Amino acid sequence: MVDQQTSRRIHERLAELYQRHLATDDSRVANYYEATRGYYPTSDAGEERGTFAISLADLDGELYGVGDHEQLFALQSISKVFVYSLALADCGRDRVLKQVGVEPTGEAFNSILLNEHDRRPYNPMVNAGAIAAASMVRGKDSEEKVSRIVEVMRLFAGNESLSVHQETFEREWAATDRNRAIAYLMRSYGMLTTDVEEVLAVYLQGCSVRLSCDDLARMAATLANGGVNPVTGVRPLPGLRVRDVLSVMFTCGMYDFAGEWVFDVGVPAKSAVSGGILAAVPGKMGIGTFSPGLDQHGNSVRGTEVCSEISQRLGLHLFASDDEDALLGPSAPANSTSATQERG
Repeated sequence: MVDQQTSRRIHERLAELYQRHLATDDSRVANYYEATRGYYPTSDAGEERGTFAISLADLDGELYGVGDHEQLFALQSISKVFVYSLALADCGRDRVLKQVGVEPTGEAFNSILLNEHDRRPYNPMVNAGAIAAASMVRGKDSEEKVSRIVEVMRLFAGNESLSVHQETFEREWAATDRNRAIAYLMRSYGMLTTDVEEVLAVYLQGCSVRLSCDDLARMAATLANGGVNPVTGVRPLPGLRVRDVLSVMFTCGMYDFAGEWVFDVGVPAKSAVSGGILAAVPGKMGIGTFSPGLDQHGNSVRGTEVCSEISQRLGLHLFASDDEDALLGPSAPANSTSATQERG
């Protein structure tokens, strides 16, 4: 357990991090997301401009949150992590791999594109792959499938109150023509064999679950802890291969920004157009950020910057060496030479 002095220090550093990133360079913001309308122009952002939260959850069950860390928002594309996890647990690695690949696309998350060699969706972190994964979730009907997806999310977060937000689902359903096109294309190639409308309803209801930044951090910590919730001690999916989920998050989780994310931040993560980012650091912690100002890739501008700084200051990058480690210490002066630069 973390002692009070260390806990206070972490919270102070987190608050300092929050304050510095609160003033975002608007030139990097391409769109904002608002719960009742989706995307809308930056000039009309209103109060959404200042919405921002950071949460950290360690593997001892401690949680640290600053800003709007209890505000609820739609899970959106982060739901793909848990739908894929459930598909793996239900059907097994080999079966899922036959229907959904694990290759990054370099394309937008909603691209109407399948692998030209085998007609599979490229990976489960884009819409095509997530729809295919949703089709593999077991249940006698769509209601049971959605119930199982939501229950898995609750267990990952350790929060029984998570549920589908009906207004969000209805809005998503009314604007799902592109997803419908993706689904029918997959069905034409035999990659989707179930009813298209039912699969889309299951997928979109998973996207419409609302949660807080604290919940995101706890979900990430569960993944970082080998699939065991560090607070409840519950393993949400006994048959889950966490390595497979983290691997796909690492290479495909940040839309068509995935390569730069791996290069700069270097931890498994998944973003959402609602402004959330879930980042899991295996064996160490879970990170959740929330800010609805999005860059051209659909990733939160503040969230990306915060995760990058935390990774650099804590030495969390998968390929970081031990001498890059620190405890959210002060940022190095802009004209200083980093340890990485000194090593060449």
